[in-house]
Amino acid sequence: MIKNWKALVDSGDKQAIEAAKLKPSEMTTFPTLTDDQIKNIIAYAKVGEPKKAAEAGAAVKDEGASSLSIAGVIAIIILSIVILVVLGRAVKMLERLILQKQGIDVVEEEKVSLAVGVKGLFKNKKFVFFFVLCLVMVLGSFGWMGMWDTGVHTGYQPVQPIKFSHELHAGINQIDCQYCHTSAFKSKNSTIPSLNVCMNCHKAVQARTEAGDVSPEIQKIYNALGYDPTTQTYDKSKEKPVEWVRVHNLPDFAYFNHSQHVVVGEAAIRKEKGLKPTDPVCFACHGPVDTMEEIYQYSPLTMKWCVNCHKDADISGKKNDAFYANVIAAHEKIKKGEKITPAMLGGLECGKCHY
Repeated sequence: MIKNWKALVDSGDKQAIEAAKLKPSEMTTFPTLTDDQIKNIIAYAKVGEPKKAAEAGAAVKDEGASSLSIAGVIAIIILSIVILVVLGRAVKMLERLILQKQGIDVVEEEKVSLAVGVKGLFKNKKFVFFFVLCLVMVLGSFGWMGMWDTGVHTGYQPVQPIKFSHELHAGINQIDCQYCHTSAFKSKNSTIPSLNVCMNCHKAVQARTEAGDVSPEIQKIYNALGYDPTTQTYDKSKEKPVEWVRVHNLPDFAYFNHSQHVVVGEAAIRKEKGLKPTDPVCFACHGPVDTMEEIYQYSPLTMKWCVNCHKDADISGKKNDAFYANVIAAHEKIKKGEKITPAMLGGLECGKCHY
């Protein structure tokens, strides 16, 4: 039936003829699939993706540059205090030895409590100056790092209404990024996929539980569309949008065009970011999406990060022939003193103003 349903119907198979009546749309034929592959497809549609075994060992937490810097400052301060205490005792010991050599009796100081000793330290002007200096350094470091990271949301990972796994779809099943984000190669925005795109697969792939129920996350898609998997019908009165939480959010004053980077700048970005030939160009900014169970902001998306890439990326003229042809034509007109309009250089593009 899966290999060639039409041939099976034409052969007079009663079950195939009855099944063909249930749905008016024609099923795609797959003559190259083996019997084992078909069995795997049916099993996957019934059971879903097998649960991945828990990885052995705990992951090492990345403390980041800021945490290491703060720890370094604190370590330097503590080491400085220890050195001061040791030098202070060494100076007193040397003074005592000098006095003893001169024949002067040295009176042993009475042992004082810790509290009295600390009070004595704060009466020492040099110690007070050093303490204030260290305090200013610590507070200044915290303040500087706090201001430096303002508006930088690297690692931001909000909870989404549906637990969509990029690792499963883009990684294990190797679904192309642009199958869902269809506008990334032809528009400024990559767009959020329509739930109808999800239904292309999840009408059949339901990852049912042992009790026979549809997967809770897939059921959320059905609920949002008002879809009944039993009757395979839609109820528009039950439709409700899925309120996805945006992860990558540039300021309103920043203009970024996905198509310009994905299409024209693909070769330069791949070379600059060191991507493998099999890696989508999306990985350059969004990171290894195929390993993310839940999506998070991988890159800082700061001005410095963008500018550094623009400084080093090598632009190729192969996919820019039309643009450079317009620039050359405009340059020739300028030399001849002819009229030049913004329209000749892409000034009629909607995104120039409406972004």
